[in-house]
Amino acid sequence: MERQQRPPIDPEVGIPDLIRRLTDDSKRLATDEVRLAKLELGENIRTGARGTLWLSLAFGVGVVAMTAATIGLAAIIGRLVAGHMWVGALVTGALELGIAFVLVKRGIGEFKKPSYTMAETRESLKDTQAWVAAQRGD
Repeated sequence: MERQQRPPIDPEVGIPDLIRRLTDDSKRLATDEVRLAKLELGENIRTGARGTLWLSLAFGVGVVAMTAATIGLAAIIGRLVAGHMWVGALVTGALELGIAFVLVKRGIGEFKKPSYTMAETRESLKDTQAWVAAQRGD
């Protein structure tokens, strides 16, 4: 981390001026932190909306494809068991329920992972906290 140059100390500056400068710097830092948070939030929303659009399209295409695959697999299995289509439908349904169970378990596992929220803002807040501590002489 780069060490910032401290401004030269002017012995003629009084306590009220120093307090005013500290107040101005604090306001500027708070404003910058809020601006950074807004930018990150906007970027996250745009990325999420774009991802949602693609997932919606994929879901629609996937439903149509899975319906066709289900009918085809049930028909193939039904023909293999002497034309008993109901057996093909039951076997296909059982296979799809097994696959759905695995996918649900995976999805629940993904929700248990930590969230991805505004890492840059948190890092900037840590930097600001370190700066404030350095200014106070902690």
